[in-house]
Amino acid sequence: MKLFFREQGEGPGLIILHGLYGSSDNWFSIARKLSEQYHVYLVDQRNHGRSPHDPVHDFRALCNDLDEFIHDRNLEKAILLGHSMGGKTAMFYAACHPEEVQALIVVDISPRTYRLEGDSGTSFLLHKQMMEAMLQLDLQDITSRTEVLEKLKPSIPSERVRHFLLKNLIRKDDNSFAWKINLPVLYDQLPNILQGLDSDPQYRDKQFTSFPVLFIRGEDSGYITAEDLPAIRKYFPFAETITIPDAGHWLHAEQPEKFIRAVLDFLEG
Repeated sequence: MKLFFREQGEGPGLIILHGLYGSSDNWFSIARKLSEQYHVYLVDQRNHGRSPHDPVHDFRALCNDLDEFIHDRNLEKAILLGHSMGGKTAMFYAACHPEEVQALIVVDISPRTYRLEGDSGTSFLLHKQMMEAMLQLDLQDITSRTEVLEKLKPSIPSERVRHFLLKNLIRKDDNSFAWKINLPVLYDQLPNILQGLDSDPQYRDKQFTSFPVLFIRGEDSGYITAEDLPAIRKYFPFAETITIPDAGHWLHAEQPEKFIRAVLDFLEG
């Protein structure tokens, strides 16, 4: 699949992979700073942003998309930086193609498989509920973005989350609204998005040591807890782990300067 992407800067190739509901748009400010030293590629993963839609959405497909992208750009030893779902894509790709990875930066996601229910501090059950609320909206009767915000409020109380989701709302040529993401497929494929390296027999018992690895987590996020650190060490025994204070799951948006400093210190070190 040919993915939509944006690029800026010169230097070693650095690919940024967004998370669920995200797109390359969400990473402009981070990319602008990193592009002072790196050739940054902002990629829309399948079923997101301006990339094609497809009924398959699992990490095998996401990795194949990334592999095609890397070879089309003639990149060698790319730096991969992935947030949440994008972090999982980056980990799976690094496991499958370690010879093509210069460094791996995983943002607020563990290598393990998450559960839809019972994962304290994560919001995957909330993701299911949010998608259901979005799918139940009759966008043909919607006349404004404000109306969408209000209709989603009972199911999604967080104003910040609602505004983030509305970045995926677009107007069609007939002036009606539509979701830019492939919402029905993402809803159906949510169990695949939760999968980790432990779900694949090919990688379940392997360790990856041929490239430097950094995990960055938010202090207030529940996606990487103390219980996840052994899983990180199991697969990436020499990985560094950094915690960004006063930040949750979207730490790159909440603490951008600290996030950029952590990335640059790791890559320069």
